[in-house]
This record gives sequence, C-alpha cells and structure tokens, in this order.
Amino acid sequence: MLRENQTTEFKREYTDDIKKTVIAFANTDGGKLYVGIGDDRTVTGCPNTDELSLRISNAIRDAVKPDVTMFIGYTVETIDGKEVVIVDVQRGTARPYYLAGKGIRPEGVFVRQGASTVPASEAAILALIRETGGESYETTRSLNQELTFDNASAYFQKKEVAFGESQKRTLHLISSDGMFTNLALLLSEQCPYTIKMAVFQGGQKTSFKDRREFGGALFRQLDEVYEFIDRYNSLRSEFEGLDRIDHRDYPVAAIREALLNAIIHRDYGLSPSTLISIFDDRIEFLTIGGLVKGVSLNDILLGVSALRNPKLADVFYRLHLIEAYGTGMPKIFECYRGLSVQPKIELSDNAFKITLPNTQLLSVASASSPECSKRERQVLTLLADTVFITRKEVEQHLGISQATAITLLRGMTQKHFLETEGNGRNVKYRKA
Repeated sequence: MLRENQTTEFKREYTDDIKKTVIAFANTDGGKLYVGIGDDRTVTGCPNTDELSLRISNAIRDAVKPDVTMFIGYTVETIDGKEVVIVDVQRGTARPYYLAGKGIRPEGVFVRQGASTVPASEAAILALIRETGGESYETTRSLNQELTFDNASAYFQKKEVAFGESQKRTLHLISSDGMFTNLALLLSEQCPYTIKMAVFQGGQKTSFKDRREFGGALFRQLDEVYEFIDRYNSLRSEFEGLDRIDHRDYPVAAIREALLNAIIHRDYGLSPSTLISIFDDRIEFLTIGGLVKGVSLNDILLGVSALRNPKLADVFYRLHLIEAYGTGMPKIFECYRGLSVQPKIELSDNAFKITLPNTQLLSVASASSPECSKRERQVLTLLADTVFITRKEVEQHLGISQATAITLLRGMTQKHFLETEGNGRNVKYRKA
C-alpha cells in the first residue's frame, strides 16, 4: 500500500488544501495526489469521479498562477474496490507557482518538505525565481507583483512616449506569462533600492553638513538626486568685457553622466545603496557592482558598451536620457579636457567609483606652486573652512599691517587666486 511522502499525498475528500498541495508539487519535484484516501490510508473512494475531477481542475485553473494546468493530469483508479481520483502533477517550468489571492509571498507559495506541504521562505522563493528566470536580473519575475507606475507614466508622458500595456510588454516590464519583471519593479513606486547622499565639511568623512536618502521609482531618484547635487554645485561668475561667463564647481554634463551611470549600471541583485559623497574638493559616485565580466577599464574609457542591465538602458535610451551606449565615460573625461585635474576611476570586484574633482580649486592648486608665497598660502588656508574673509581678518591671522594686507590681497586678486565681492569698507574676498 502507498504511503505519504514527498511525492505522494492523500485526501479523503475535496478541500481547499488541494490547491496548496498542487502548488507544492509543481514547485518541488512533482507528485501524485490521491483523492478518496484518508491520512490513515483508509480507502473511502469518491462517489462521482468525473464531477470531482472537473471541480479540482476548475479550482486550480482559477486559483493558481502562473497557469499550471498543462503540467497536471487526472485519472481514476479502482483501489480496494473503490474509485479514487489521482491528480498527477509534474514539476513546472514557471516556478514559483502561487495562490493568485496571496501573491508571490510565503503565504501564497508552497513547497514539499517530506510528506508535508509548507509555505516557502522568501529565500526559497527567490531561489525558485532564479532557477526559472535565468541569470538576468531584469527579466526575472518580481517578487512583488503589486506594482504602481504613477511616476513612470508621468515621465513617459513628459517625453511624449507611449506607456500602455503593449509598451510594457515590448520594454520587458511584463513577461510572456503576464508577470511583472524586476525591470518593472525598478520603475515602480515599490522599487526597494535607494541612493544615499552625504555632504561633508572639508575633504574627509569626519564632519557632516547634510545627508539624505532617495527612494522610489528610478526616474524619481534621478530627478531628486540631481536636484540635490545641483544645490551644492556652486556658481561663480566673471566678466570678460561686457560678457558674463558662469563657471560651476563641477561640469553639469559630467555630473549627469556619472549619475546616469550609477543608476543604469549598478548591480540590482545586491541590496546595498548607491553612495554619493560631496566634499569641498570632489564628488564621489560609488556604485555597487564591478565591471561586467570580460571588460576592462581601458575598454570602458574607449567607449566599449558592456551593459549589466541592457533592458533598463534601453528604457533610458528611448526616453532620450542617454544618447548612445558607451558614450558616458568619454563624455565625462571630455568635460575635463585641458584641466590640471582629471576624473578618477577606482574598481573592486563588487564596486565601481568615479570621482569628479572640483574645477574651481584649480587656482588653489596652482597657488601651491613655487610662485605662491608663504603668506599667500596662509590666506588660502584661511579660506578652507569659510567662504569669505575680510582684510581685517587677514591682518589679525597673519599679524601684518593694514598696508601689507592690502598689497597682499590686491596681488592675489591679480593672480586670480582670489576674487572680490562688495566695495570699499564692505569688500570681501573668496577663492577664485
């Protein structure tokens, strides 16, 4: 006589638990469910096997997602003179299967453990998704299927690009089995990945000036993070004749490309946040995920396109947020062409960091040359922790006379180490 085990289950009569058992078999190694046999192996039989088979078939079709019916067969056997319905379940190819009313959560996904049907842990669910979804994070089914796209819809509308059901399928937000993918998760309000921002006083991570964490849909993160960085990207203006020329601490195009790179190329299979740190002399973009296997740093600098998330990149391309694949890094370095400071790239197995230097500190860098006097370096040191200084402050800190201070500050202004603001008694000095 048969016994209950990992691939065999007995039910005296029809109950809702039959659906859970079918899901568990399909998610594990398949199995046979005997309806008409009790847990004690007593054969009770089924009075109307055709009606029971149809009832079970309809219940499974309506309650189990994705469609598992193609992996199920129904037969009737006579055991001990009584008819028993046998539901033969094969291991499915679209795991995890789950109760439609519960979703892809432990209370909706079941597996077999010995002779028992039990809820699957989140780790087990993720393992099932990886097994059937391949290596691509983007195309794997999202663990969360209750997604909303208000931000993405508004963004597509602003760019005058359609974002209906068919477009979501074309862009691979919806898979062939009608399920939301992880790509859809990234563009939804439910996106669990964040960008952490920190602004530091000076050049070390010792004194915070500001810190924020940005979450939600990736388009929202893109806009909010850029706006935050822009607040700390100081503007300096100078005049050549009648023309006003504005200078930013950091080239806007370089910030844009570095931020897009951090969002598009990060490894979303890992949970840590992207980190962006703003110092007085630089901005660091630290992205989780090293280079794609088989690609070197020199390849990237030459413009070789090796995308970890090609479908996410395609979405950004369609929305004209990126112009072409592989142009980001060359654009960043082009922004610093001819300058004495250059962007810096650092790599590890699981991280990628690009550092953008502050272009407005070039004058300070040249001030460290032999042409810069000891007193001039002292003045520049005073400006390391403040925006403006006055002539009187220079006199006090350097212990010099008023006339000497005037001559010193006038010379530093002519050398473009300093620039002035205000007139007469109210004149102040800051780094040029």
